[in-house]
Amino acid sequence: MPLSATDAMGPAFEHTKTQLFRPFRLAQWTKLALVGLFAGEMGTGGGGGPNLNIPTSGKHSQHNFPGLPHIDPALLVTLVIVLAVVIPVLWLLFLYINSRMRFVLFDSVVTKHCSIRQMWRSRGGPALRYFGWQVAFTLLAFAGMIVLVGIPALLAFLAGWFSPPGQHIGRLILAGLFVFFLFIVYVAAIACVHVFTKDFVVPQMAIEDISAIEGWRRLLPMLRSEKGGYAAYAGMKIVLALGAALAVTMAAVMLFLVLLIPIGGLGLISVLLAKSAGIAFSWNVLTITALVVAGCVVLFLIFYAVSLISVPVIVFFPAYSIYFFTSRYHRLADLIYPPPAPVMPPPQPA
Repeated sequence: MPLSATDAMGPAFEHTKTQLFRPFRLAQWTKLALVGLFAGEMGTGGGGGPNLNIPTSGKHSQHNFPGLPHIDPALLVTLVIVLAVVIPVLWLLFLYINSRMRFVLFDSVVTKHCSIRQMWRSRGGPALRYFGWQVAFTLLAFAGMIVLVGIPALLAFLAGWFSPPGQHIGRLILAGLFVFFLFIVYVAAIACVHVFTKDFVVPQMAIEDISAIEGWRRLLPMLRSEKGGYAAYAGMKIVLALGAALAVTMAAVMLFLVLLIPIGGLGLISVLLAKSAGIAFSWNVLTITALVVAGCVVLFLIFYAVSLISVPVIVFFPAYSIYFFTSRYHRLADLIYPPPAPVMPPPQPA
């Protein structure tokens, strides 16, 4: 009988304890932290920032804000062009590494041992197909968001609701709420497809060397025949992810406060050494590049440290999906529960 969403938690917890603490191996934790960082299994999330409303009228020119650096417009245009090229390249590079590390993580959990170099080489074909799926799926999802928001906005504009908007405030609010509801449903559907792909399609791709589309073609009949089971899995995973995110976020905040002291100290020492050497600081391509590189290094160290404390989460969630899917996919069950080796009969005396 297939394991339920709650029944799969017990084997996943036991698997996590066995792999990480029996015995405890710091090298394995370090490798799993690196794999989890690039595979996107850190279990934390969030974002946002303050809403800065800076006046741009003649009365409030940039000279009224002496703390803001003066940047040459030509340099700013150059930076925008460079970022327009670099960001897509970095996105594709990260997505490719993410695709490869997804299979490394799968093999690491199945075998209870992480060997990045060996596992990286062993799944080149499936990882490349998964990379193609992720690129296409991300672009289609982004295009869907533009259509979902853009078409109602265009219809409202053609209907004259924005000229002036005060006369159509009721219609705009109702339309905005309706589009917002559709947007939330759309994002939830996109997230569900993404999670089910990495949880239930990737194991098929790894074991049978098939494409993501073929994996979904095989998964859909399972979803139709057991809607309640998979819905319970999705709900349970949301609950577990929220709990894990809260725990990891609290630990990450404490870790950030601890790391802030040496990082801030090194920055202050660097500034003092530069001043003592008579080096004047100015905003140019070299200094901006150095700051960007230093910021990327600091962010990487912070993310890596957070992923290190997230190793139990990194192992648990793939194990949870594997044990849930094992009772529904016999090829995966053969890996998790291999048949016992045949016992050879003792040799008969001559």
